[in-house]
Amino acid sequence: MSDHANQSAQQPRNPFLYVVVCASGIAGEVGKLITAAQEANWDVGVVATPQGLGFIDAEAVEAQTGHPIRSAWRAPGDPRPLPPADAIAVAPATFNTINKWAAGISDTLALGILCEAYGLGIPTAVLPYLNAAQAAHPAYRQSLDRLRDMGILIGAHEPHRPKAGGEAALFRWGEALELLTPRRPAGQ
Repeated sequence: MSDHANQSAQQPRNPFLYVVVCASGIAGEVGKLITAAQEANWDVGVVATPQGLGFIDAEAVEAQTGHPIRSAWRAPGDPRPLPPADAIAVAPATFNTINKWAAGISDTLALGILCEAYGLGIPTAVLPYLNAAQAAHPAYRQSLDRLRDMGILIGAHEPHRPKAGGEAALFRWGEALELLTPRRPAGQ
Protein backbone atom coordinates (compact mmCIF):
# COMPACT_ATOMS: atom_id res chain seq x y z
CA MET A 1 0.00 0.00 0.00
CA SER A 2 1.36 3.44 -0.90
CA ASP A 3 2.03 6.01 1.82
CA HIS A 4 -0.83 8.18 0.48
CA ALA A 5 -3.30 5.28 0.51
CA ASN A 6 -2.13 4.28 3.99
CA GLN A 7 -2.64 7.83 5.28
CA SER A 8 -6.09 8.02 3.70
CA ALA A 9 -7.09 4.71 5.26
CA GLN A 10 -6.08 5.98 8.72
CA GLN A 11 -7.90 9.31 8.52
CA PRO A 12 -11.38 9.06 10.00
CA ARG A 13 -14.10 10.36 7.76
CA ASN A 14 -16.95 12.58 8.81
CA PRO A 15 -20.32 10.85 9.05
CA PHE A 16 -22.33 11.11 5.84
CA LEU A 17 -25.79 12.69 5.86
CA TYR A 18 -28.26 12.24 3.04
CA VAL A 19 -30.63 15.18 2.73
CA VAL A 20 -33.78 14.11 0.90
CA VAL A 21 -35.48 17.13 -0.68
CA CYS A 22 -39.11 17.09 -1.83
CA ALA A 23 -41.04 19.39 -4.17
CA SER A 24 -41.91 22.29 -1.93
CA GLY A 25 -41.74 26.04 -2.24
CA ILE A 26 -39.09 26.21 0.47
CA ALA A 27 -36.85 23.50 -1.01
CA GLY A 28 -34.68 26.18 -2.59
CA GLU A 29 -33.43 27.05 0.88
CA VAL A 30 -31.98 23.56 1.53
CA GLY A 31 -28.54 25.16 1.55
CA LYS A 32 -29.32 26.29 5.11
CA LEU A 33 -29.48 22.67 6.27
CA ILE A 34 -26.41 21.73 4.26
CA THR A 35 -24.42 24.58 5.82
CA ALA A 36 -25.55 23.68 9.35
CA ALA A 37 -24.66 20.01 8.78
CA GLN A 38 -21.24 20.86 7.38
CA GLU A 39 -20.57 23.17 10.34
CA ALA A 40 -21.43 20.20 12.59
CA ASN A 41 -18.84 18.08 10.71
CA TRP A 42 -21.19 16.06 8.55
CA ASP A 43 -20.42 15.39 4.91
CA VAL A 44 -23.62 15.85 2.91
CA GLY A 45 -25.17 14.47 -0.23
CA VAL A 46 -28.57 15.46 -1.60
CA VAL A 47 -31.20 13.09 -2.93
CA ALA A 48 -34.11 14.92 -4.55
CA THR A 49 -37.47 13.56 -5.56
CA PRO A 50 -37.90 13.90 -9.34
CA GLN A 51 -40.31 16.81 -8.80
CA GLY A 52 -38.07 18.26 -6.09
CA LEU A 53 -35.30 18.85 -8.62
CA GLY A 54 -37.31 21.71 -10.10
CA PHE A 55 -37.40 23.50 -6.74
CA ILE A 56 -33.66 23.66 -6.04
CA ASP A 57 -30.60 25.22 -7.66
CA ALA A 58 -28.87 21.95 -8.52
CA GLU A 59 -25.60 23.61 -9.54
CA ALA A 60 -25.35 25.54 -6.26
CA VAL A 61 -26.24 22.46 -4.16
CA GLU A 62 -23.67 20.31 -5.95
CA ALA A 63 -21.02 23.01 -5.48
CA GLN A 64 -21.88 23.28 -1.80
CA THR A 65 -21.81 19.53 -1.12
CA GLY A 66 -19.12 18.51 -3.58
CA HIS A 67 -21.35 15.62 -4.69
CA PRO A 68 -23.83 15.14 -7.53
CA ILE A 69 -27.51 15.31 -6.64
CA ARG A 70 -29.13 11.91 -6.86
CA SER A 71 -32.66 11.72 -8.21
CA ALA A 72 -32.83 8.71 -10.50
CA TRP A 73 -31.86 5.08 -10.11
CA ARG A 74 -28.38 4.25 -11.33
CA ALA A 75 -27.87 1.60 -13.98
CA PRO A 76 -26.48 -1.79 -12.92
CA GLY A 77 -22.71 -1.58 -12.79
CA ASP A 78 -22.61 2.22 -12.51
CA PRO A 79 -20.54 3.46 -9.59
CA ARG A 80 -22.31 4.71 -6.48
CA PRO A 81 -22.01 8.52 -6.57
CA LEU A 82 -22.50 8.90 -2.79
CA PRO A 83 -21.04 6.95 0.13
CA PRO A 84 -23.50 5.02 2.30
CA ALA A 85 -25.60 7.20 4.61
CA ASP A 86 -24.89 7.30 8.33
CA ALA A 87 -28.11 9.29 8.80
CA ILE A 88 -30.87 10.82 6.69
CA ALA A 89 -32.78 14.09 6.96
CA VAL A 90 -35.94 14.52 4.89
CA ALA A 91 -36.47 18.25 4.58
CA PRO A 92 -38.80 19.62 3.47
CA ALA A 93 -41.03 16.54 3.50
CA THR A 94 -44.25 16.80 1.55
CA PHE A 95 -47.65 15.19 2.12
CA ASN A 96 -47.05 12.91 -0.85
CA THR A 97 -43.63 11.68 0.23
CA ILE A 98 -44.66 11.11 3.85
CA ASN A 99 -47.71 9.06 2.86
CA LYS A 100 -45.92 7.00 0.22
CA TRP A 101 -42.97 6.33 2.54
CA ALA A 102 -45.22 5.19 5.39
CA ALA A 103 -47.08 2.90 2.97
CA GLY A 104 -43.82 1.34 1.77
CA ILE A 105 -44.13 2.69 -1.77
CA SER A 106 -40.74 2.83 -3.44
CA ASP A 107 -41.44 4.37 -6.85
CA THR A 108 -38.61 6.94 -6.79
CA LEU A 109 -34.99 6.75 -5.72
CA ALA A 110 -35.71 8.99 -2.72
CA LEU A 111 -38.53 6.73 -1.52
CA GLY A 112 -36.46 3.63 -2.19
CA ILE A 113 -33.66 4.99 -0.01
CA LEU A 114 -36.13 5.91 2.76
CA CYS A 115 -37.84 2.51 2.67
CA GLU A 116 -34.48 0.70 2.81
CA ALA A 117 -33.15 2.94 5.59
CA TYR A 118 -35.62 1.41 8.03
CA GLY A 119 -34.35 -2.11 7.35
CA LEU A 120 -30.74 -0.94 7.52
CA GLY A 121 -31.26 0.85 10.83
CA ILE A 122 -30.16 4.23 9.49
CA PRO A 123 -31.31 7.06 11.80
CA THR A 124 -33.78 9.22 9.91
CA ALA A 125 -35.36 12.57 10.75
CA VAL A 126 -38.24 14.14 8.84
CA LEU A 127 -39.32 17.78 8.80
CA PRO A 128 -42.86 17.93 7.37
CA TYR A 129 -43.90 20.98 5.40
CA LEU A 130 -47.50 21.03 4.23
CA ASN A 131 -50.70 22.98 4.50
CA ALA A 132 -53.47 22.55 7.05
CA ALA A 133 -55.92 21.06 4.53
CA GLN A 134 -53.44 18.30 3.70
CA ALA A 135 -52.59 17.77 7.39
CA ALA A 136 -56.31 17.29 8.12
CA HIS A 137 -56.46 14.22 5.88
CA PRO A 138 -56.63 11.02 7.98
CA ALA A 139 -53.93 9.34 5.89
CA TYR A 140 -51.40 11.95 7.01
CA ARG A 141 -51.96 11.34 10.73
CA GLN A 142 -51.83 7.59 10.16
CA SER A 143 -48.61 7.97 8.18
CA LEU A 144 -46.95 9.99 10.94
CA ASP A 145 -48.01 7.36 13.48
CA ARG A 146 -46.55 4.58 11.33
CA LEU A 147 -43.29 6.49 10.83
CA ARG A 148 -43.04 7.12 14.59
CA ASP A 149 -43.62 3.40 15.21
CA MET A 150 -40.73 2.73 12.81
CA GLY A 151 -38.47 4.96 14.92
CA ILE A 152 -38.44 7.87 12.49
CA LEU A 153 -37.72 11.16 14.26
CA ILE A 154 -40.41 13.68 13.33
CA GLY A 155 -39.87 17.40 13.65
CA ALA A 156 -42.45 19.82 14.93
CA HIS A 157 -44.33 21.69 12.22
CA GLU A 158 -47.40 23.83 12.22
CA PRO A 159 -49.12 23.37 8.89
CA HIS A 160 -49.63 26.62 7.01
CA ARG A 161 -52.83 27.95 5.45
CA PRO A 162 -53.76 26.38 2.12
CA LYS A 163 -52.68 28.41 -0.92
CA ALA A 164 -50.70 30.74 1.35
CA GLY A 165 -47.24 29.45 0.52
CA GLY A 166 -46.42 28.79 4.15
CA GLU A 167 -44.23 30.63 6.56
CA ALA A 168 -40.88 29.65 5.07
CA ALA A 169 -39.02 31.92 7.48
CA LEU A 170 -40.34 29.84 10.40
CA PHE A 171 -39.13 26.51 8.99
CA ARG A 172 -36.42 25.18 11.31
CA TRP A 173 -33.93 23.51 8.97
CA GLY A 174 -31.53 22.80 11.83
CA GLU A 175 -34.14 20.79 13.69
CA ALA A 176 -33.19 17.77 11.57
CA LEU A 177 -29.68 17.87 13.03
CA GLU A 178 -31.03 18.38 16.54
CA LEU A 179 -33.14 15.24 16.14
CA LEU A 180 -30.24 13.23 14.74
CA THR A 181 -27.52 14.37 17.17
CA PRO A 182 -28.27 11.72 19.82
CA ARG A 183 -28.15 9.09 17.05
CA ARG A 184 -24.92 10.28 15.43
CA PRO A 185 -22.46 7.42 14.86
CA ALA A 186 -20.15 6.95 17.84
CA GLY A 187 -16.82 8.76 17.68
CA GLN A 188 -17.92 11.07 14.90
